[in-house]
Parts: sequence; C-alpha cells; structure tokens
Amino acid sequence: MSQLKGEKRNKQFKAPAAKGKETPEYEIHSKKTGLRETFSESKGNANTGKRKPVSLKTSYAAAASDGRRRDQESFCPVSMKCGGCEYQRISYEEQLRMKQKMVESLLKGICRVHPIIGMKDPFHYRNKVHAVFDRKKDGTVISGVYERNSHRVVPIDDCLIEDEQADAIIRDIRGLLKSFKIRIFDEDTGYGLLRHVLIRRGFSSGEVLVVLVLSSPILPSKNNFVKALRALHPEITTVVLNVNDKRTSMVLGEREITLYGKGYIEDTLCGKVFRISPRSFYQVNPVQTEVLYGKAIELAGLTGKERVIDAYCGIGTIGLTASSRAGEVIGVELSKDAVRDAIANAKRNDVKNVRFYQNDAGEFMSGMAEQRENADVVFMDPPRQGSDEAFLSSVLRLAPKRIVYISCNPETLARDLKYLVQRGYRAEGAWPVDMFPWTGHVECVVQLTRIK
Repeated sequence: MSQLKGEKRNKQFKAPAAKGKETPEYEIHSKKTGLRETFSESKGNANTGKRKPVSLKTSYAAAASDGRRRDQESFCPVSMKCGGCEYQRISYEEQLRMKQKMVESLLKGICRVHPIIGMKDPFHYRNKVHAVFDRKKDGTVISGVYERNSHRVVPIDDCLIEDEQADAIIRDIRGLLKSFKIRIFDEDTGYGLLRHVLIRRGFSSGEVLVVLVLSSPILPSKNNFVKALRALHPEITTVVLNVNDKRTSMVLGEREITLYGKGYIEDTLCGKVFRISPRSFYQVNPVQTEVLYGKAIELAGLTGKERVIDAYCGIGTIGLTASSRAGEVIGVELSKDAVRDAIANAKRNDVKNVRFYQNDAGEFMSGMAEQRENADVVFMDPPRQGSDEAFLSSVLRLAPKRIVYISCNPETLARDLKYLVQRGYRAEGAWPVDMFPWTGHVECVVQLTRIK
C-alpha cells in the first residue's frame, strides 16, 4: 500500500488481499465489486416532444400553477407515445401531493414522512440526454426516443425536461448526417453507422460532452465532422466515439475513442468538482441532487471523527461531499470506470481521507466485519431494484450507528426498511425529494439509527 509524499500513514482498514489490485500512488484502492447500473435505452429517458420555445413552456407553467388535474390534451404532442412524462396532464402542485401520498402510504407504520421538497422551476432539468436515430420510409432522418414498449422511434426536436443545449446539438447532428454521408444504423439488417447520440452537460461548468455511438470505430471525415459540429456549437468541450457493434439493446459499447478534448467533462456539485465520463453514473437533476445530498449528509450527523462507508459509491459524489465532515471515508463500487473516475475526483479535489475499492459492497462490508472492523455511518444509494438480503445482512453484521438510505424507488425502499427495522434499527424519518418532475418517480432519503 503506497501513500502520497509527505502524508502520514494512519491505521486504516486493510481490505482482504485476495480480492483485487491496489491503486498505487494515491492511497485509494480498487477491488472488483459494486452494484451500479449500465446506461441502457430503457432507463433515464423521460423525454417529451416538439414544442415552440415560449408557448409550450408558458402552457406548462399555467398548468403548474392552477392546482387542478388537467383533462385536456397534453402540452406535449407525443407524450402518449413517448411515455416519459406520465404526469403531464397534472399540475405540478398536484404531482407533489400525489408523490407525498404515495411515499406516506408505502412507509406507513415504518417512519414519519416529511413534506416533499419540489423544484422552483421544474423544466429542462435533465443534464443527460439520449437520442436514438432512424429513417422514415421516405428517407427522412429522425431522432428521438423509442415508443413505449417498442423499438419504433418517436421523433422529438425539443423536450421541456431535457437540457435545451443538448436538444439543439442533437438536431444539428441530424442535420449534418446527409452532407457527411453518414448512414443510420438499421437494427433489422445490421447495416449503417450511427446508432445513438448521448449528450451530457455540466450544470455549473457549462462543459458539454457529445458521445457518438457507432456500429464501427471508423467515422469518415471525423475531423471535419467534429469541426463542423463545433462551428455550430462552440460550447462542446469534448467528443467521444463509442463503439457498439453488437446486436444489443444496450446503448453504449465497451470501446471508446476520444475525437476531441479530454474525453470527459467536469462539473461542480456540493462544492466538489467531479469528472463525468460517458458511462459515469451522475444524477440527472443537479439542482435537486444538491438538496438530496445535503439532506443525506445532515442526517449522517458527522462530527469529523467518523468512519464512513459509501456503498454503491459511483464516481464518489456522496463520499467526497461527506469527506470534509468525516474522519475517514471508504467508497465501494462495482463499476471499474466509476472507480477510476472516483479516484480522479479525489485527486482533483485534494481529498486525502477517502479510499475507493472496486468490489461488491456487501462482500466488502462482510470482510470488514470478519476482520472486526467497524463503521460509524453507512450511506447506501442502490439502483431501482433496491438492495438484496445479502447486502442488507452485511450492513447488519457491520452494525453502524447510523444508516442513511437514499432511494429512487419507494417500493423497494419500504421493503428494505422493514428488513432493517425488524433487525435492530429504527427509521427516524423519510424526506422525499422530487428529482423527476412530470414523471411518477421520486427519490427519498431515510435516516436509521441502531437501537440494539
């Protein structure tokens, strides 16, 4: 185990030796683990349809303020096909009431549910936008999202929950295809080149990442294409070619070629700078993420002395944010790419009390318990399917004083809370945060304390 020059070596948890390789040079180690989802076409695409920039948003705002259910046609012309914004005909205040009621119903008898925290401006909040491309029978190229429960593409030019710059870039990429003779990939025949485009924009930094998902690593006239695209959008800071040459429903392939810039962007969240790569997990609503993580760290009750576990740590957002208030932070994550970015993020922010491991979070904590190691606080932020019994039992074996559970699915949250409450923990309260306006999804953060 190596350390930074000039840094004093402290007594620290020694990970089980058989599980992977250490990351030298920074005292942050990686081992094979974690449970973080891969970006796929079926996740995170809450898209709506065409609009006139002023009139539709004005209509949305009117609906958000009238407090009544809307029975007339949706403000988005493709909402019934897209399926992303299922709450479009409902005022924003009513959406918040419905989500509050849902969480209260699911957590009844488990803990008190505090009032939901909504957005002041619930529009254009998605900093990650994905578009699939197709060709109509007359040869016209279209871009948008897959129709619900199908692989038919719904054409979309603008979306009221997606970043406006991202939508404009996708439109202009579509406009450049003909002049550069780039063919759209055909899922049935397997011929063609362009499959998807993924845009990520830093909310604070303004940096823009463009990912071109192709069926081949060869993009004809790639330098001229990038030059033409940046002439239209000089805000683009990096362009990455992602190769997906398999017959799969997954959007991103394994191989990446940087065509322009660094191959990643950076953004500031909760006072820390984070590196965001094409496959990095990074919350899509940065405004509400600050609210969510701020509440989570408040509930952890950190005094500067605690040993903290950040399970499902992704690129280290929660752990690094908590590091200034904790004695030691250990982040655990399965995704190799995410761990790489987490290590880079720790170095970028000059954080020296954090270590990251590539490992299964449950196995890792079980290993700590076997070595009679302890943790004061565990942050857990699992995917939509929640945690499994193996993970939850490993948390019980480690027996932290406090657990802060961040959930994007109240149903699996309720299931997991019951398991923990029946085995020595008390759920002190739940705080819903509306991360996804105009959809039925809601995030919650729950504080649990050990009672025996």
